[in-house]
Amino acid sequence: MYLNKAIIIGNLTRDPEIRSLPNGTKVCSFSVATNRVWKDKAGARQESTDYHNIVVFGRQAETVGQYMKKGSSILIEGRMQTRSWEDKNSGEKKYRTEIVADRTQFGPKGNSAGGAGSTPSKVEGGSKSNKEEVDTIEYPEEDINPEDIPF
Repeated sequence: MYLNKAIIIGNLTRDPEIRSLPNGTKVCSFSVATNRVWKDKAGARQESTDYHNIVVFGRQAETVGQYMKKGSSILIEGRMQTRSWEDKNSGEKKYRTEIVADRTQFGPKGNSAGGAGSTPSKVEGGSKSNKEEVDTIEYPEEDINPEDIPF
């Protein structure tokens, strides 16, 4: 059995770009940043950020392009894909790995009732405000003891 599934929750690093394929299908591309926080062996807090290229097709592409902007929180479910092409100028082969989204879910807006711990929610209506604050996740400072896990 094989599985190619990617699920990420992060913030857009740039405004989405919308294009159309020759057959009229809309394509939206953008990138998402995800953060990881951990403590090293010395107990110092470490943090790293990963950047993911995302591609969305069809009606979802139009919706993402209309309602999302740089800094917006989003959940992406999709598959990993690497594509290649030959550069017209240098003639060398180029590669790009991206997540082709099957499902997108917009995260909470900064002014909504949901707090930092709330999960992303679907946006059904129009945009309420152009000003959005990005929610951050507060990670617990204590270490997790494996014996405390109930399973």
